[in-house]
Amino acid sequence: MDAQSLRRLLGQVKDGTLSPDAALGELRDLPFRSLGFAHADTHRHLRSGFPEVVLGEGKSAEQIATLLRELGRDGATVMATRVSADKAAAVLALLPGARYLATPRIVALGSAPAVDPTRGIITVLTAGTSDIPVAEEAAVTAELDGNKVGRIFDVGVAGLHRLLSHRETIEASRILIVVAGMDGVLPTVAAGLFSRPVIAVPTSIGYGASFGGVAALLTMLNACASGVAVVNIDNGFGAGRMASLLNRPTPAARTA
Repeated sequence: MDAQSLRRLLGQVKDGTLSPDAALGELRDLPFRSLGFAHADTHRHLRSGFPEVVLGEGKSAEQIATLLRELGRDGATVMATRVSADKAAAVLALLPGARYLATPRIVALGSAPAVDPTRGIITVLTAGTSDIPVAEEAAVTAELDGNKVGRIFDVGVAGLHRLLSHRETIEASRILIVVAGMDGVLPTVAAGLFSRPVIAVPTSIGYGASFGGVAALLTMLNACASGVAVVNIDNGFGAGRMASLLNRPTPAARTA
């Protein structure tokens, strides 16, 4: 249940179209719903502005479908991350209203919200094409929270002219999510060239000495350019969520 749903419920009690007992019945499950294998946090949207997200890894298709159904019961758009194609097919068979986004491996239920015109553009950059699945996880997460998201892929520092050719697009953005494996240098370069907050995402792409993304992670944590914040390896969801929070207007801006 989100704030809009709660206001609607309280308004129905106020104008007499819903009895207090009926409203109590709906509110009884507000903090969470016990499903036996999980406690679905139906209160999270109200607390944080974004519904609980289901991590698909380690869960069966039946568990994912049940969680999405419960979390989206009040009309919220909900998602599960890290869902394989085979598992997604089984989830969609159980949950016909859901859709599968193959590149970021996301199952989403509910329509994407309209873009909030008071927010700036979030632009997602990748160093290489192999980083796109993580970048798309970040981009879709931000889009499902009402943000306009741009994408610029394969502009790593091995060919820096590719990044510079997108200068106007990048400078029109409010926040940059920069995804890179291998040497992980692109976020530092982006922060040094553009006066935008950079959320750096190391990926596990790379050869042996990349240590599954640890090398890129350490490079980003040691960035010499200011304005770089780093999320965990392959954590596109975390980057998209953080960018969306930073992109929200202040209460004063919303009422101006």
